[in-house]
Amino acid sequence: ASAAIKRYVELGNALNATALDAIGTRYVCLLNATQLRAIHPSSLKLASLNPSACSQETKNILYQKAKEAFSDQHHLPAYYELILPYLGGAPAADLKVLSKDDVNMNMSTFVTLRRDSLMLLTPREVQGLLGVHVPELARWQARAPVRDWVALQKQSELDQLHVGLTGGTQEGYINLATPKFPAMSSAPLGTVATVFHLLPALLLSFLVVSILS
Repeated sequence: ASAAIKRYVELGNALNATALDAIGTRYVCLLNATQLRAIHPSSLKLASLNPSACSQETKNILYQKAKEAFSDQHHLPAYYELILPYLGGAPAADLKVLSKDDVNMNMSTFVTLRRDSLMLLTPREVQGLLGVHVPELARWQARAPVRDWVALQKQSELDQLHVGLTGGTQEGYINLATPKFPAMSSAPLGTVATVFHLLPALLLSFLVVSILS
């Protein structure tokens, strides 16, 4: 399939909606970065693709294409359903905007979002994304990526979700690392203290002798 796609492109054919439908979800992950970037955004309006099983790079590229393709519908309720298959490549900034649109994202979509994007979301923004599905967070809190997200949040903000999430950070908690110093010497403490006390005078004497000589 990869060789066929490569040959098709080499012959000067465009990866238009018809070609993308032929490639389909089954083979879309075979497209390399160059081929993906050659796709005209408008082609995604007519193609039916789901890159959720593809590499992160593929998801990122196709998300930007889909965002451009459906930009004229960004403020319509249908936008979420159109962009949904491509959300695995969405940056945090776009998810933050989406959290204000009452999209009621289900957990199966939420846990496949870009990890770096997910970690930048606040509890309030996650609540905005999940909507009626917020209580399901409690069932996922022991599993990645929800577990890792919870660990980055303030516990007081997690408590405001009222779903029983635990494991966030406590305000006022400071992790003090005890410094480790190498053993000074096996000499008695009195001897060591005397040496430190006389050290400035010894250094001064050495400096004077060096100047006079």
